[in-house]
Amino acid sequence: MPKKYTSPQEALHLLYKFCAYRERSHKEVRTKLIQMAVYGDDLEEIMSQLISEGYLSEERYARAYVSGKFRIKNWGRRKILNGLIRQQVSEYAIRKGMTEIDEGEYEKIITQLIQKKLDLSKKENAFEKNQQVARYVIQKGYEPELVWSKLKELNTPN
Repeated sequence: MPKKYTSPQEALHLLYKFCAYRERSHKEVRTKLIQMAVYGDDLEEIMSQLISEGYLSEERYARAYVSGKFRIKNWGRRKILNGLIRQQVSEYAIRKGMTEIDEGEYEKIITQLIQKKLDLSKKENAFEKNQQVARYVIQKGYEPELVWSKLKELNTPN
């Protein structure tokens, strides 16, 4: 299906709504403009207008992304970082966004995830159970060293 040409003014109007709905990355907006068949100088002009008017902010996007993925989906730093890199967010914005993760809360969530998975695991063998739990938590983006140390901590009788 051929792309329908959208005038720059019409594209800008549509993007105001698109960006007001939720935080967007520069990549998402650029992709949307290309889908609207807006290219070159028009595309760059619209991007800069959205940035100057506060509809588009890479730092704000990174903070919202990190906060949402960590607090709602319980993702770890590694998975969040990969998501931001996929969205082509700048190093600076990534660093700012990662400050949304509180170290105490991070430790608490990793402990909760491990405990929940340990309780749900039907494996009898302790080694297999630990492997299953560790794989699950590491897949959620948590650092393997941290996962194994927390697992060891939780398995050690007090």
